[in-house]
Amino acid sequence: MVCLYLSAAHKSSGKTTLALGLGRALRERGLRVQTFKKGPDYIDPIWHGQATGRPCYNLDFHMMQTAEILALYARHAAVADVTLIEGNKGLYDGMDLEGGDSNAAMAKLLGAPVVLVLDTQGMTRGIAPLIQGYQAFDPEVRIVGVILNKVGGPRHEGKLRAVIERYTDVKVLGAVPRAAEIGITERHLGLIPGNETPEAQARIAAIARYVAEGVDLDALLTTAAPIQPTSIALDRDLPDAHGLRVGIAQDQAFGFYYQEDLDTLRSSGAELVPIDTLHDERLPPVDGLILGGGFPEMFIEALAANHALRADIRRAVEMGLPVYAECGGLMYLTRAIHWGERRGEMVGVIPADCTLHSRPVGRGYAWLEIVDGEASLASQEATAIAAHEFHHSRLSGLSAGPHRFAYRVARGVGIDGEHDGYVYKNLLAAYCHRRGTGKHGWIAPFLDKVRRVAWRSAWLRQAA
Repeated sequence: MVCLYLSAAHKSSGKTTLALGLGRALRERGLRVQTFKKGPDYIDPIWHGQATGRPCYNLDFHMMQTAEILALYARHAAVADVTLIEGNKGLYDGMDLEGGDSNAAMAKLLGAPVVLVLDTQGMTRGIAPLIQGYQAFDPEVRIVGVILNKVGGPRHEGKLRAVIERYTDVKVLGAVPRAAEIGITERHLGLIPGNETPEAQARIAAIARYVAEGVDLDALLTTAAPIQPTSIALDRDLPDAHGLRVGIAQDQAFGFYYQEDLDTLRSSGAELVPIDTLHDERLPPVDGLILGGGFPEMFIEALAANHALRADIRRAVEMGLPVYAECGGLMYLTRAIHWGERRGEMVGVIPADCTLHSRPVGRGYAWLEIVDGEASLASQEATAIAAHEFHHSRLSGLSAGPHRFAYRVARGVGIDGEHDGYVYKNLLAAYCHRRGTGKHGWIAPFLDKVRRVAWRSAWLRQAA
C-alpha cells in the first residue's frame, strides 16, 4: 500500500489528465488504485472513478476536520495497492497566507510524496529555477519527481531533461506530448462530467496509452511512500433508516454527489432509489427525495418535456415530501430555466425563474449562518456551516414574500447575496453545497425528518 500526491505549479497544468492516465495504466497492471481529490470538486472524481473502477473521495480542509480527513483517507487507502491524490490549483496555492489549506499542507498531513506535473509549453532552461524554487519553499514537502506535460516533441523533451539533470536532483518520471486526442473538453464550471459523455471510456483509454508510453511506471512506483497507519475511525452517528426509501436524481443532468455522502446514506440503512429526471415518467414510492447538483441547463428541453415527472414532484412537495436540493436541484425546482434563447419549464415549486449568465455568479468557499434551525438540516449546536458554491445562474422574478430562508450568507452569494436555503413545507433548496457527512452534515437531520414525516403512505393513498 503506497501513495503519491499529484500536484503542479499552477492550475490547468494537466493534473487530471495525468491522474486519469496513471490510474487506468496502473489498473491495467492488475493493481487496485484508489484516488482522492483535494477540494470541493464533483466532476474530476466522476472521471477518476471511471478510470480506476473504484469511487474517488474528496479531501477538503474547509469542509472537513483534520481527523475526518485522516479517517476517510485511511479507510479507503487501506484496501488499495496504490493511492493517488490529485491536488487542486498549484502545490502552494490556497486561501490561507500561511499555506494551512494548500496542497503542500495536505501532502504533509497524509505523508504523501509529491510528483509535480509541469506544463512545459514555452519552457526550456526556465524549468530549473521553477523546480528549485518549489523544492526550497518548503523543505518538508517531499518532491520526488516531475512529469513533463504538453511537451512539444522529442527535441523539446531532450532539452528539458538535460536542464533538469544539470541543475536539479529531481527525477524526470516521464513526458507526455501535446495531443488533441487526450484533451477533455471544458465548459463554464470545468471539465464536462464523465457521466454526460458517452465516449468517456474511449477517451480515458487514449489518455492511458499516452501516459503508459511516456511515463516510467516502475520508476513512479519506486518514488511512492507507504501509507501511514492511523487509529482514527470514521464517526457516523446516524439514525436507523432501515425501511426508508430515498429517491435520488442520478442521470446526465444531475450527478454531483460526494461519494462519502452516498456511502453514509447507504450505511444508515436507507434504500437509495435512482431517479432519471430525463426519462422516468413517475416519481416512485419514496419517503424522501435528494436533488443534487449538475448541469440541468444542458438538458433544458428534455427536462421540460418530462411533464409527468415534474408534475409528480410538484404534487409531492405540496403534500409534504421531505426534499433536499442543491444548486442544479434548486434550478430544477424553479418555474423555468433560461439560457440565452433557450427556455424550459421546470417543476415550479420555487416561485422564481432561473437565468444563466456568462460569468460566474457564485464560485468558491462559503459560510452559512443558520437562521432557521428547524429547516436548516443542521445539528442543534451548529450556528454556522462550511459550504461551497459553483454557479453561473441566479434566481430572477422571485415573487413577493415573505419567503423563508434557512441561512444567512456570511461568505458567498447564495440565492440573493444575503440568503440561501429556500424553505417551503419540507423542502430545503440552496445554491450552496454542503457536506452531508459529519457533525454538521445534512444527512442525519434529513433522515430524521424523513422518518418523522412518514410521507410514503400518504402518497400511496393519494395515488390509489
